[in-house]
Amino acid sequence: MLIYDHALWLLLAALLLDAIIGDPDWLWRRLQHPVVWIGRVISALDAQLNKSSFSPSQRRLGGLVSLVFLLIGGLLAGAGLHFVCERIPFGDILVVVIAAVFIAQKSLYLHVAAVRDGLVSGGLEGGRRAVSMIVGRDPNQLDEAGVSRAAIESCSENFSDGVVAPVFWFAVLGLPGLLAYKAVNTADSMIGHKNEKYSDFGWASARFDDLINLPASRLSGLFIALSAPIASGSIKNSLSCILKDSGQHRSPNAGWPEAAMAGALNLALAGPRVYPGYTVEDPYMNPSGRKAASAHDISRALLVIVSASCIQGLLIAVLAIAFLTM
Repeated sequence: MLIYDHALWLLLAALLLDAIIGDPDWLWRRLQHPVVWIGRVISALDAQLNKSSFSPSQRRLGGLVSLVFLLIGGLLAGAGLHFVCERIPFGDILVVVIAAVFIAQKSLYLHVAAVRDGLVSGGLEGGRRAVSMIVGRDPNQLDEAGVSRAAIESCSENFSDGVVAPVFWFAVLGLPGLLAYKAVNTADSMIGHKNEKYSDFGWASARFDDLINLPASRLSGLFIALSAPIASGSIKNSLSCILKDSGQHRSPNAGWPEAAMAGALNLALAGPRVYPGYTVEDPYMNPSGRKAASAHDISRALLVIVSASCIQGLLIAVLAIAFLTM
């Protein structure tokens, strides 16, 4: 039987493996994470195709060439790994391990929980130190509520980018889809910025990343909404917030999981945010919700994410059984 004849079962195993082991520090201190390799390729493309002497149109062309290179490279790398895994003993196990490496359930939980723990044990300064590891905004401008909201917003958005999207593209295209997604998503995080250096060069990667994250962002919002009761929230309120406020976000995708979380926890999320050197004046999602978020609300958000991950796993199991009986 070909590996992808039972890809959904392998995906379930990968989700379980990541939930148990995550990204062990002892391993990645000795080996470089594959995302680091992808980052090096992107840095090399940036150095060669985004020179300061280039015109804006040359930079856009260089960015488009970089995107095509990364996309094709990811697809070919995934196809090569699939070819190898089909032909070696215990190839299924290798597929599970590779998929787990690119799924970020446990690492997302631990990074967000570290902000909660920082607030509890180290006060505002402890929270600021921890949140600076997961968001780009200026931590010195954040009070306790701001630190808590930033952690919850990051938790929601990265559930879509780091968990649901890799799972979706593996389910659709197997290892080629997974590696191609991670290549493009890493490029967006490195060069998809609206500043002088990257507004032209990173444009293609940023827009394509928006496109390939459309399905996952909608699914993640739904999973979060269905999980609202575990945090004493309302599914109806969460879905209503998605419909009313997701479009308020500057990202066509991040607004879906963030609005769903805002409604689930009855918090006002997003809104004005201060980054080093500039301020974003966005409207709040769920503006009637509480702005005074706390470490307790971070714990509630983590409960929602754990439940949403379980719902995703259940959906995959149901689909795997359905395909098995066809």
